[in-house]
Amino acid sequence: MKNLVLMIVLVLSIALGCGNKTEKGSAENLSEPQDYALVQTNKNEDVKFPVYDFEEFEPLLHKDDGKTYIINFWATWCKPCIVELPYFERINAEQKDNNVEVLLVSLDMPNMWKSRLEPFVEKKGMKSKVVILDDPKQNEWIPKVSEEWGGGIPATLIYNKEKRNFYEKGFTYEELNQELDKFLN
Repeated sequence: MKNLVLMIVLVLSIALGCGNKTEKGSAENLSEPQDYALVQTNKNEDVKFPVYDFEEFEPLLHKDDGKTYIINFWATWCKPCIVELPYFERINAEQKDNNVEVLLVSLDMPNMWKSRLEPFVEKKGMKSKVVILDDPKQNEWIPKVSEEWGGGIPATLIYNKEKRNFYEKGFTYEELNQELDKFLN
């Protein structure tokens, strides 16, 4: 039953969420189509990234430690997500000294963690922190991330102790930097 629910969410996310357009041509090497084989992975198999259900993940949405957090929800099968990843990586590198932390939250299915997610992150040399959100109760946790979120990806939450904004769209580097500036100035 859990696999059926995850498959339905996957199909709906592709149909509804991955139609957003982002700037083309400047996505560096992260936007290259990846051709990792999709093989069945045992969910209990060790993965390189922390795996959370929403209850475990939720505290990451409400930290009050003087930092500004950029939390991007994405998946390896979502082309607009892949196109915008270089911008999050660039912001992560440029803004570390400004107390900005980028967290990339993978919504890939469990059978993709070892076969697609790990090879993708490794091949692209991604430096931002990656975690996996594995909770089939999307109808319960999506509104807890943001009442504005319809469930499509890419989606991004930017927050600090004074401000919080949610974006259900893809970003260009300029757009992402512009939104981040609103939190830093």
